[in-house]
Amino acid sequence: MRTPAWFLLALAVAIPASGEAKPAAQPPRSAPAFDKTAMQALTWRSIGPYRGGRAVAAAGVESQPNTFYFGGTGGGVFKTTNGGVDWKPVTDGQIGTGSVGAIAVAESDPNVVYVGMGEACLRGNLSHGDGVYKSVDAGQTWVKVGLEETRHVGAVVVHPTNPDLVYVAAVGHAFGPNPQRGVFRSRDGGRTWDRIHFVDENTGAVALAMDPTNPRVLFAGMYQVRRTPWSFDSGGPGSGLWKSVDGGDTWKKLEGHGLPKGVWGRVDVSVSGADPNRVYAMVEAEEGGVFRSNDGGKTWTRTNDERKLRQRAWYYTHVYADPQNADVVYVLNVQFFRSQDGGKTFQVLRTPHGDNHDLWIAKGDPKRMISADDGGAHVSHDGGATWSRQDNQATAQFYHVIADDRFPYWIYGAQQDNSTVAIASRTSGFGIDVSDWHAVGGCESGYIAPKPGDPNIVYAGCYGGQITRYDHRTKQERDVTVYPENPMGWGAEGMKYRFQWTFPIVVSPHDAATVYAAGNRVFRTRDEGSSWEPISPDLTRNDAAKLGPSGGPITKDNTSVEYYGTVFAFAESKLEKGLLWAGSDDGLVHVSRDAGATWTNVTPKELPEWSLISQVDPSPHAAGTMFLAANRYKHADDRPFVYVTTDYGVTWKKITSGLPANAFVRVVRQDPVNPALLFAGTELGLFVSTDGGGAWQPLQQNLPVVPITDLIVKDDDVVVATQGRSFWVLDDIAPLRQMSKPTVETAAHLFEPSVAHRFFGLAFPVPNRGQNPPNGALFYYSLK
Repeated sequence: MRTPAWFLLALAVAIPASGEAKPAAQPPRSAPAFDKTAMQALTWRSIGPYRGGRAVAAAGVESQPNTFYFGGTGGGVFKTTNGGVDWKPVTDGQIGTGSVGAIAVAESDPNVVYVGMGEACLRGNLSHGDGVYKSVDAGQTWVKVGLEETRHVGAVVVHPTNPDLVYVAAVGHAFGPNPQRGVFRSRDGGRTWDRIHFVDENTGAVALAMDPTNPRVLFAGMYQVRRTPWSFDSGGPGSGLWKSVDGGDTWKKLEGHGLPKGVWGRVDVSVSGADPNRVYAMVEAEEGGVFRSNDGGKTWTRTNDERKLRQRAWYYTHVYADPQNADVVYVLNVQFFRSQDGGKTFQVLRTPHGDNHDLWIAKGDPKRMISADDGGAHVSHDGGATWSRQDNQATAQFYHVIADDRFPYWIYGAQQDNSTVAIASRTSGFGIDVSDWHAVGGCESGYIAPKPGDPNIVYAGCYGGQITRYDHRTKQERDVTVYPENPMGWGAEGMKYRFQWTFPIVVSPHDAATVYAAGNRVFRTRDEGSSWEPISPDLTRNDAAKLGPSGGPITKDNTSVEYYGTVFAFAESKLEKGLLWAGSDDGLVHVSRDAGATWTNVTPKELPEWSLISQVDPSPHAAGTMFLAANRYKHADDRPFVYVTTDYGVTWKKITSGLPANAFVRVVRQDPVNPALLFAGTELGLFVSTDGGGAWQPLQQNLPVVPITDLIVKDDDVVVATQGRSFWVLDDIAPLRQMSKPTVETAAHLFEPSVAHRFFGLAFPVPNRGQNPPNGALFYYSLK
């Protein structure tokens, strides 16, 4: 059978715009069978917002003053050739995971670029990588060159005169032991690799520094680290600082002689280009801080122990020596610090964003640099006095997505280390610009819930259990938190109620004044947040062994990221008032059919214990049907877990056929028009099923490989939240709805079009603006 070819025709038609989009007609029986090769007419559009998200990797080109690269912690590598005025993604469609840990450009051949995948600043919502990629044409094309199981790469270093001699510092698996960690070396440009330094399966290499005057001299920072869903251990006997003087063939651990005693955590190291005997180290330890050696690492002096330089050491601990002045050294933390007296005192340099993670300095011109932080990447040509902008990078990380009920609809989400966002899905102008979005209360981590019928009223969450009610008419933001206690800095064991970093906030589809919020119990307000009542018991395992302080053995970091034993997912059925579903981060699923008066544990029996229930999606077609997404990646298990029940949770069916074995799932949604059409958001992209979950296949199209954190089906569109590439919209899924019933292939077929709206606005891409959809009516057809 020949594969149909699809073509898209967009026509402007005189159809009056209406205030509410109508659902597409039911699929006609003559629709052709689903075929992924016939899907090319369906394309995603990036709507923004264009403001930078987390980045921990950056590099410049020594011989090209305006050329720089940076890697996001989701969404791949970007390049600029005009000093940061514009950035272009260069790895889309060519890499297997989205998170970038390190970038290095070969000095002797700037066409050669190496990228180590997987962020090494191991925060709670981190993403893993799939090895090392290489480009030999300055980023135009990329090839994977191995080390697939390194997971998180802390540094890549290339020999200054031999682009084929490259070193990689691999942290390894953040959630479990694995052997592919430590320092690796390739002498043939990545074709083969040797592990040249290894401590144990729990200790990786997070830092690597080469002597600029003698590339045979290397320093490595080894880091014992482990995350679990409820804790984070930064440090152990494996951590330490090592040196090699023979290009990595042999290594010696540097101990004593002024270095801190006891257990170490994360460590970074940098060698001065002005004096190879001047070495700087940043050490996480009880007596840690900034250390300086004047004899190549034989003896050390602690020059600074200020907490501002070593707070949250597991997330920062970054040090960079100036290439031309031995007394100038930079330390990156929440702020961007520079010392001009050999590390004794530090001054703050202002940057466009805080939470700084990487710095590249040109050897020939130390005033030329690029820095990466939680707001993206920015370039300086004057030593940090001024920086390029960060509102030209659509690399935001969003936790969730929801839309309101106006026309055109607006999309809402909370951006990591930034504000909440309400952004127009389309405009009548030249794209979706900064004037087309605004904050709606809450903060970086929360769920958002616009009020049905009045999108000016928005509920938004923040870590610590905070909830705000925002009125866009007056710009008033009111605190309507369930329990007014700030838990930050305390372990979960002492909390009356436990709220996760990102906790559910849901407006009832049956009563706009009723709002639900979930901690370890489910809470309800019927007066828009003026008062709250618990309507459930503790719906978690409430295991005391997993509710203690997180962090250690050195740095305690008791944020609500690691608060455990909470209701992580919640929803009320749109079909049956009072039908409530709740899923916990420790693996339990409960249902209530009487508005919370009683709850029944309906956890799928085959779901492994301690799984995270990521999303619950009650069917818009049948009250007893609910789709469940769960994952276990924080247990070193990347398998997908998707279930459906049709009898209120009495029995469950696993529906994961076709999903990759390593693509853990965060969300599954059922189409409100065609019950057979399902969408799944995974760590490795978006998937679709047209037979109710019987089989899945990618719906990636032009969407970059990026973690999909949440998705919704809004009217005739699919809207996704990404962890690193902002929001994307797939406009008009009428063909998917009509292809969901296998039929006899016809020579030519015209799909029944969706309701169209006459609307102005430029539909072509405009730099640094979100893209509008095509104007007019969309007609899809297939030819044999």
